[in-house]
Amino acid sequence: MVAKNILVTGGFGYIGAHTVVELLQAGYEVHVVDDLSNTDESVSERIQEITGKRPAFTLLDLRNAQDVEALFSNHTFDGVIHFAASKSVGESAQNPLLYYHNNILGLVNLIASMKKHGVPNIVFSSSCTVYGQPDVLPVTEQTPIKPAESPYGNTKKIGEDILRDSAKAYDNIHAIALRYFNPIGAHPSALIGEKPKGVPNNLMPYLMQVATGERELLSVFGNDYNTVDGTAVRDYIHVVDLAKAHVIAVQRQLDGKQKEAYEFFNLGSGSGFSVLEIIESFERINGVKVNHQITERRAGDIEKIYADNTYAKEELGWQSELSLDEMMSSAWNWQLTLKD
Repeated sequence: MVAKNILVTGGFGYIGAHTVVELLQAGYEVHVVDDLSNTDESVSERIQEITGKRPAFTLLDLRNAQDVEALFSNHTFDGVIHFAASKSVGESAQNPLLYYHNNILGLVNLIASMKKHGVPNIVFSSSCTVYGQPDVLPVTEQTPIKPAESPYGNTKKIGEDILRDSAKAYDNIHAIALRYFNPIGAHPSALIGEKPKGVPNNLMPYLMQVATGERELLSVFGNDYNTVDGTAVRDYIHVVDLAKAHVIAVQRQLDGKQKEAYEFFNLGSGSGFSVLEIIESFERINGVKVNHQITERRAGDIEKIYADNTYAKEELGWQSELSLDEMMSSAWNWQLTLKD
């Protein structure tokens, strides 16, 4: 039986690379497209070291419709996992046009080529940011969508709208949106992990750079939220658990088990941890102190959010398995391998 070929956009990024590993280990062929704006091609070698296989790769910016069309004209795909997007809440508040241009146009070009070339299946990297600040916790798939707290979150909401409308209008488009909470951690091999270019915008990579002495201080944005210790609460999920969910979603589509043309699932651990609890866990597990201070709240941040995973368990047979302490230790083991 010929292996199914999956196109992974942004496949050398943090979540993308872990998903490529899981796809290859599950027997899929993988073709990565990435513009390398927040990663580099050496990730391909690390993927090969883990799996014994190297994915095909095309350097490509999805905003270029002609290049996307050429990709689909020259290759045959059975499905698509779409990660490629700008992803910083803070940066999106400062530069919203970048986010609308990159995150929306790329998706539109991708779906147009899928439709033209008869590639029916897409798994979309969405986000719990589509829920805004929910009135009731935990968040289920029936939780109302609220106006986004950031342009980044709004691009995920608009992306889902585009997929929902496309799946409704076109018989040959089927979409699954995976709304993840906060992925952290790294592969147990310590060969791939989160390595943003420039100043990190997310908590864990910044925390680890403070722990190594590369940066002086971790700012904790706000301690006056209505939470256990006043700091913002998030649902953290191990990136390997998250990657495995994408493989399950792809197989659901290929097996024809998708019940609606457009489906969406929450992917989280089901528990909420505050920023100070994350720092405490990291320090305790790794024996390293993290220099931090409380500062003012950051624009676009919500107070607290965590998932109800019941629907994903029932429909996908998926749940997170790795603990917060395992997230902390794997992230640190990865950080220790970085030379720069």
